[in-house]
Amino acid sequence: MQTRNPLLNDFAELMTDAFSAAQAAGEEAQTVFRAQADKMVARMDLVSREEFNAVKAVAQAAREEADALKARIEALEKTATKPAAKKTAAKPAAKKPAAKKSTAKKPASGAKPD
Repeated sequence: MQTRNPLLNDFAELMTDAFSAAQAAGEEAQTVFRAQADKMVARMDLVSREEFNAVKAVAQAAREEADALKARIEALEKTATKPAAKKTAAKPAAKKPAAKKSTAKKPASGAKPD
C-alpha cells in the first residue's frame, strides 16, 4: 500500500514550478542576449554568412577566369613567336656581293704592261 505524503507532493510541485520558471527565465535571457548581439553586429557593419559566401563564389569565379585568360595569352604568345623563328630559319643565306670590277684601264691588246 502506498501512502501519499502531502509534504513530498507539495515539494515535487514546487520543484516543477521552479524548473518551469527557470526554463522560462533562461529562454528570456537568451532572447535578450540575442537581441543585444544583433544590435552589436548591426553597429559593427558585419556581413552575413550568405553574403560572404556569395562574394566568395564571385571571387573564385573571377580567379578561375583570370587563370584561364592567362593560360590563353601564354599559348598565343608561344604561337606568335614560333612563326617568326621559322621565317628566320627558312630564310636563305644572304647572297655574297658580286666581285667588283676593276676600274683600272686594261692595256690595249698587244701592248705590254708597264
